[in-house]
Amino acid sequence: MLLRSARTLIGALTIVVFWALGAGWLAQPLLDLAQRGAPPGGQTVAPATYATRTAIVMLGTGTIHRDGKLVPPKDAIARIVTSAGLYARCKQVGRVCHVIVSGGNPQEHESTEADTYLPYLLREAVPRDDIVLENTSLTTYENARNVAAILPDGYYGSLILVTSAYHMPRALLDFHRFGMNPLPVVSNTRRATRGLLPRRENFFDAEIALHELIGIVQFHVYRQLGWF
Repeated sequence: MLLRSARTLIGALTIVVFWALGAGWLAQPLLDLAQRGAPPGGQTVAPATYATRTAIVMLGTGTIHRDGKLVPPKDAIARIVTSAGLYARCKQVGRVCHVIVSGGNPQEHESTEADTYLPYLLREAVPRDDIVLENTSLTTYENARNVAAILPDGYYGSLILVTSAYHMPRALLDFHRFGMNPLPVVSNTRRATRGLLPRRENFFDAEIALHELIGIVQFHVYRQLGWF
């Protein structure tokens, strides 16, 4: 209302930004910015990385309903497969290997992330006795805080953190905040699809990237204020 003379320009810019997000031309730079600093996906972890006692921490990423069932989304499946692969290699060289699944129920579905992911880890040949469920955290900050609380001092000689590339930079900030220095292992990297027509997935990717970038800014602001 205050910029009536600029309505046409504002409207045109809004349409251009909306199109650039949906067509991938703006979504991909946002993803690149959010995923900057994360190690490449599919990296090989050297056998020497696994200590006598190793903890593999897998972070949750929500749950979705499919065919009337609550299931892990695509990114969560990638994290599960990656964590199970790390566990299998860990058992070849180490005596004690645990997968810690951290994820509560921020979406208020009928089950927590950790409990929903559990059957999928079992299918990937991770024994139930070697899985630790942390199913109360609602944010990445709480993931780190709650994992730190359940790690016995000096028990684990190696700590590995598994999450998606877009989530890794913010997750590391939170884990470092609680005195943990895990080896980051990326389960998957998101890529927008560039084209002429907007795609729903590109909007989703842009939303994820913005959420992570805002979360990183929030972390630093809260640290300066003494809230984190």
